[in-house]
Amino acid sequence: MLALWDTTGTEVVKKLAAERRNAGGVASGLALTLVVIVDEARVRQVEDAATIAASAHPYRLLVVSRGPVPGPDAATANAKDRLDAEIIVGGRLGPTEAVIMRMHGRLALHAESVIMPLLAPDVPVVTWWHGPPPEKLGYDPLGVVAERRVTDIAQCFDPATSLLQRAADYAPGDTDLSWTRLTGWRSLIAGAFDTGGATAMRANVTGSLQDPATILLRGWLTDRLGIDVTLTEAKALSGVDFQLDDGGVLSLTSRHDGTAVLHRSGVNDRILPLVKRRLGEELAEELRRLDPDQPYSSALGAATGVEGLEERSPSRTHIWVDPAK
Repeated sequence: MLALWDTTGTEVVKKLAAERRNAGGVASGLALTLVVIVDEARVRQVEDAATIAASAHPYRLLVVSRGPVPGPDAATANAKDRLDAEIIVGGRLGPTEAVIMRMHGRLALHAESVIMPLLAPDVPVVTWWHGPPPEKLGYDPLGVVAERRVTDIAQCFDPATSLLQRAADYAPGDTDLSWTRLTGWRSLIAGAFDTGGATAMRANVTGSLQDPATILLRGWLTDRLGIDVTLTEAKALSGVDFQLDDGGVLSLTSRHDGTAVLHRSGVNDRILPLVKRRLGEELAEELRRLDPDQPYSSALGAATGVEGLEERSPSRTHIWVDPAK
């Protein structure tokens, strides 16, 4: 690990190239560049998740932690513009190369000036906000340069309202980790209908209206099955029940031991795996595909009532907003 204090973007580029040469090409064959925007207190969480994801997708990791932006108040007015960086090639983060940057002062408003020269050549860019994303992703130039944009609105103060905002601001290439966490549920539900001839007439999801995963699952079922899906309020997503056209019922209920019970009329109950995955495993799933996630956009549209999401342009334009104001 190489630490650079009060440095410049040019110096970071030079030192990264030197570290790559010293490592003997350990990080060659990069699949993408992953740009992460995170608060300083959660940088370690990003490193842990990146280590897991890098085992499946060797990439260049660029972590940006932004300090307070100078404003009219005396506490920040005299804040100095400064860039501190750590360069890691291989080592504790696995088969990847990483630059962890802490930006202070108004430099934080122009992070792209440092990031752009560090992007790995000829590979896609994925931007991940590990924390509440901006109201519009176009406000952040680090989201504009990316082909894929990953948010996690479960971390927002009001996730349900944030889900509506993500639909209003959606562009093909956007996705959210709340959707990724539904992969196990969606796989088990789809498998249950693959093994039977009956079709669903109605459905009910048991979960919280403040949990975006619950709302997205309801939207996904509405979109895929074309049926009315009701909601029973609970503390967390815990079950789905279907009324079938042959008079039977089908239900999937989660348990606290990482499994779920699949019940179907006339058939013995089955215990199936429904494990809560680590953050790095969720991230790795999103990095497997770099094309627009059409099932997510369809579920998001059905969940929020916003139509035509897939018809929007995948390109974003930077919208300048000065946080100091």
